[in-house]
Amino acid sequence: MTIVRLGYVAMSMELNNASPSQTMTFTQFQKIKDREAAIRKLERIALKNLDNTFRLLKHNVFKDIHFYRLTSRLIPLANHEELPDWNYIKPLLEKLAEIGEYAAKHNIRIDFHPDHFVVLNSPKTEVVKNSLKTLKMHYLLLKGMKINPTHRCVLHVGGNYKDTENSLEQFVDNWMDVPRAIQKMIILENDDTSFTVDDTLYLCEKLEIPLVFDYHHHLAHHYNEKWDDKWDRIVATWKDSPLPIKMHISSPKSEREFRHHSDYVDVDMFFRFLKEIKGTVPEIHCMIEAKKKDDALFHLMEEIKLREDVEIIDGSSFYLK
Repeated sequence: MTIVRLGYVAMSMELNNASPSQTMTFTQFQKIKDREAAIRKLERIALKNLDNTFRLLKHNVFKDIHFYRLTSRLIPLANHEELPDWNYIKPLLEKLAEIGEYAAKHNIRIDFHPDHFVVLNSPKTEVVKNSLKTLKMHYLLLKGMKINPTHRCVLHVGGNYKDTENSLEQFVDNWMDVPRAIQKMIILENDDTSFTVDDTLYLCEKLEIPLVFDYHHHLAHHYNEKWDDKWDRIVATWKDSPLPIKMHISSPKSEREFRHHSDYVDVDMFFRFLKEIKGTVPEIHCMIEAKKKDDALFHLMEEIKLREDVEIIDGSSFYLK
């Protein structure tokens, strides 16, 4: 039997005043005349974000949730060009260690998915340079939590630039300049407009990067194209990973807005995927990308509990019979 574990992204719909993404714009920063006081305020906001992250992890433990995506907006203005001398990690180390210790104690898988401006296949040197700065921040956050950074950071391939083949080769070329520690942190996801499963597999197999299969993206990009004949290859990209294979699950908002994420996950759509992969892997972690965050997970589990082809393990996990 295959174990399925569900996770959710960043925010809780149940917890009040628990945003881990509170921020401060550079315009607001500039309005504070004392630069050191402004930096201290940035640090206080970051610490508040980490406090709320800890609250979210406690919420996850209470609800039997073992898989959680951290927001990439924990530290406002990290890597801003006007703050090159700010060591943003140092004042957060104690809290980061506390979060990491708690996650390890309760066996919670933590990862990141940086925003779309992280583009490793850009032909522009400055874009790649800034992307690497952002990825280094994610690496330092994971190291501060004492979490092994290997395969904890999901990326899209990047821009297509109206030439898929050259865009893929640009990724390969740029990859050679990515520090090894950052390379090991990265996993790649197929997207809904530019790079198919086949495109992403090309890079993952060539560069030994695990592939995160996004079922909704695949349907949006190539609705009639089969994916199950590629599943063994997708699984094989995870062969050297310390973590179980993961995928992304979401549902279309509507037929007209097929690419947009719905509030919840369509259980029948989800099980069309699970039916195909049952027994092919011992365990799979499924990240829910739905507007209703943890509420979407709870709603999905309530529907799953009514099915006869599963055996419930806990509040977010089940066996496929």
